[in-house]
Amino acid sequence: MLFGLPLTALAMIASASLATAEDWPQWRGPHRNGISSETGLLKKWPAEGPKLVWQVDKLGDGYGAVSVSQGMIFLVVNEGLENELVKALDQTTGEVVWGTRIGKVGNPDQRPSYPAARSTPTVDGDLLYAFGSNGDLACLETKSGEVVWQKSVREDFGGEPGVWAYSESPLIDGDKVIVTPGGEEAGIVALNKKTGETIWKSNVKEMGAAAYASIVTLNADGKKQYVVFMGNGLVGVNAENGELLWSYTNTKGTANMLTPVIGGDVVYSGGGRRGGGAVKLVAKDAGIDAEELYFSAKLPTAIGGGVKIDGNLYGCSNSTLMCIDFTSGEIKWQERISAAASILFADGRLYLHTEDGKVMMVAASPEGFQEISSFSPPGQPEGTGKSWAYPALADGKLYIRQHGTLWCYEVK
Repeated sequence: MLFGLPLTALAMIASASLATAEDWPQWRGPHRNGISSETGLLKKWPAEGPKLVWQVDKLGDGYGAVSVSQGMIFLVVNEGLENELVKALDQTTGEVVWGTRIGKVGNPDQRPSYPAARSTPTVDGDLLYAFGSNGDLACLETKSGEVVWQKSVREDFGGEPGVWAYSESPLIDGDKVIVTPGGEEAGIVALNKKTGETIWKSNVKEMGAAAYASIVTLNADGKKQYVVFMGNGLVGVNAENGELLWSYTNTKGTANMLTPVIGGDVVYSGGGRRGGGAVKLVAKDAGIDAEELYFSAKLPTAIGGGVKIDGNLYGCSNSTLMCIDFTSGEIKWQERISAAASILFADGRLYLHTEDGKVMMVAASPEGFQEISSFSPPGQPEGTGKSWAYPALADGKLYIRQHGTLWCYEVK
């Protein structure tokens, strides 16, 4: 008996608490789809925003999101153009625990706009995997930041990034780490996650160079596959050997940034200045056909990605937030907001981080747009351009990044 409650009751309370809190160990959350299973979150925020737990400044430049695992926060930053690093912070205080250089910023010789670090580390137990903007793939120890192994996909696999450099977050699947070099003979590669040794290389040269989206997994017709949005469009390869299964090029745009959204055997993608569309994967003879369900120039393509909730897709096309039917493409509603936004879903609501630095809570309902709350984090760094970092949610805390500043808010 403790505080008037039997130990069995306390155990049930503790179990319920644990069941509604989780880490955010990789790009777009536990299942790589922008969806959190946490519950008991605030239904509305004060005008000034939820409680600010801490704010850390001068962490380094970069557009990537944070990952949160085992009491630590991990992110990729750059200090100038010669040093791109992984940094680890204490989740409770925001204090920097360690920083490890993995390479330099990619493509500065081409003078593209917005040069900076741009990926999110993937945490897998005691190890993490980070993909630098110049193609440096590193496996590090989470506790110390010590390098376990490192590869350059440009040197080791003849990799070819897009104009705006590598912007992908590594996928861990079983004993493999999978990334997209974009090389002629190694468009996609699977490496042993413990050693960095090559397991397979996928020759999908017709799909062009790497783009700016991250790999997701899909099971269709009894086969696991990896789905990648590359420079020339969408492609699916066999997870066992990298064999090309299907491709779809109608959503190829000037910048293929939207990580594919999966719903059963349907895949949605959208290319910048092109449009969005979905394909249904159908078994045909010995292969798989990607049959187009719909395509429209008006559908979501923005860098902020999309989330699929109850048969509906929520995403942005420029500064228009919209809800569409996932399998038909029918626009159920659309609303102009201040700027395009990165989106996650939790506890019945959408959490948005807009390119102009606002944080919004919007009802996840196909009935119409309903803004619940919004605020602007204090002390936003000046002269850093657009806010492209995705929000992250872990253990009741919402993390918002704008280049070298990271805010931690209590939202439970």
